[in-house]
Amino acid sequence: MGDLVESREWYLAAYCPEGVPTSDHLKLRTVTLSLAVDSIPHNHLAVETLLLSVDPYLRGRITGILEGLFISQYQLNQVITAFAVVRVIRSNDSKYSEGDILLNPNASVAEYSIVPSSQITRKIDTSNGISLSDYLGALGVPGFAAWVGIEVLGDPKPGSNVFISAASGAVGMNAGQLAKIRGCRVIGSTGSDDKVKLIKEEFGYDDGFNYNTESDFDAALSKYFPDGIDVYLDNVGGKMLEAVLNHVNKHARIPLCGMISQYNKVWTEREGVRNLLNMVGKEVRMEGFMLESYWHRFGDFAKDMERYIQEGKVTSKNKINIGIEGFLESLNSLFSSSNIGKVVVQVKA
Repeated sequence: MGDLVESREWYLAAYCPEGVPTSDHLKLRTVTLSLAVDSIPHNHLAVETLLLSVDPYLRGRITGILEGLFISQYQLNQVITAFAVVRVIRSNDSKYSEGDILLNPNASVAEYSIVPSSQITRKIDTSNGISLSDYLGALGVPGFAAWVGIEVLGDPKPGSNVFISAASGAVGMNAGQLAKIRGCRVIGSTGSDDKVKLIKEEFGYDDGFNYNTESDFDAALSKYFPDGIDVYLDNVGGKMLEAVLNHVNKHARIPLCGMISQYNKVWTEREGVRNLLNMVGKEVRMEGFMLESYWHRFGDFAKDMERYIQEGKVTSKNKINIGIEGFLESLNSLFSSSNIGKVVVQVKA
């Protein structure tokens, strides 16, 4: 590889406060990048991106409004970032060598980049039998979110009744399996009958229902939770959250992981919850969380999940889209009812 490369990258051209982001908001451009040894600063790496993680929280970084997730916004005309698996091309840090495969939680959504080595979370052992895409799924953002939601905040006991919305999504498929490892009864909601079949047959859920055909969420939850709900991992918000509050047991826990049904709306158009008073009488603990607040636990999470994957207790369904040019389409696919599992963009083989 020469000292100069042409690198395609996605950058923010305009903020998108509501609706679905388009090519008016995120654009692809080509830049020339120097990989010459003398252009790589001390303790920096020249890397090529192998896989990019596509996650719903990215939508919250292009609104231009600091509310809801209260997450830092991408800057206009600057390349956006995401979790990624990268390969070292050239190194100016003795801890890393050419060919090392690394996990970068703040990688440029680009084919090539120069990054500070302090940005790297871990070096990946490619001989351990775990696929690289799993480092962005079960061992990446969605797996970590599921682990924090179930293991740290939900903390269900054996026999607990656990409900997980968006159960066939990247977070939900991991969360259900973690709850089953703890010996819980686990029910999930999904957007199709095929997805209900999937979570039962591949991810070990005890049962599930299709929220598109169950028009009365209260009736559905009465059916699937005759003994009430002990832990609810909320990924959707809105009407489902309201219905859950009518079925919680005393001292129930509700970790708020995300509210994907509300992301593309301004706050005045989002669905409110009318029965919060139930939380008082049932002494419910509902708690939102952001992964950065639990980053000090990432090592514990990775150790647990690697073991579960190698023991066959956690399996994944990763959809790999080929080509960096498809990143925007992949991002928007997360908000489609047809989406299943973890979405990854393969940039380089």
